[in-house]
Amino acid sequence: MKIPNHVAIILDGNGRWAKSKGMPRNYGHMQGARNVENILSAAYDMGIRYVTMYAFSTENWNRPKEEVDALMNLLHQYMKTCLRTAKKNNMRCRVIGDLTRLDASIQRRIRQLEETSRDYDGMNFTIAINYGSRDEMVRAMRRMAEDKRKPEEITEELFSSYLDTRELPDPDLLIRTSGEMRLSNYLLWQMAYTEFYFTDIPWPAFTPENLREAVAYYNKRERRFGGVKEEQDV
Repeated sequence: MKIPNHVAIILDGNGRWAKSKGMPRNYGHMQGARNVENILSAAYDMGIRYVTMYAFSTENWNRPKEEVDALMNLLHQYMKTCLRTAKKNNMRCRVIGDLTRLDASIQRRIRQLEETSRDYDGMNFTIAINYGSRDEMVRAMRRMAEDKRKPEEITEELFSSYLDTRELPDPDLLIRTSGEMRLSNYLLWQMAYTEFYFTDIPWPAFTPENLREAVAYYNKRERRFGGVKEEQDV
């Protein structure tokens, strides 16, 4: 089986999953956070080298304050869990997004996680927090302006080097759970030729077997990157 090098995931459906069980939305977020470890372990066993998960978008601040506060607390706690997992599994961790809006304690946890795991050479796990692709591109353009880049210098490669994902390869496969079929401002530049897999299964119920099904779907896709398949001689 052909294994994608980089899988990006939109963790959707936590709140709806909780509601279907008569539980508050925050319960769904807690169960969704716990499921991250299951899927990371399965991805590592399959040979997937990079996993990037959309945890909190720039638009998520518009949710009710109680839910946002609970999500921030959950992220704060998850940084400790992720640090233990990184040490145990030789996993390098990165966090992308505009981190300046996050609480100082979360920023410290993020720095600790990234610095501690910097030299780990197993799986690469990236968490997108307060991330929006349009915001990322605007921040990249501002840094280019600050560096006084000349118009003739600007190439796709140069622009990519200013993005949050500059150390990562472009995703081969995107998985979005819970039935929505849109990108929601996620890795728009990076996913120009990514294969998309949408499933109705909400994130807390997404299993390693579901991950294998997504990879099996990826194997059926013919990646042309804008080219045309050559005719085979008969």
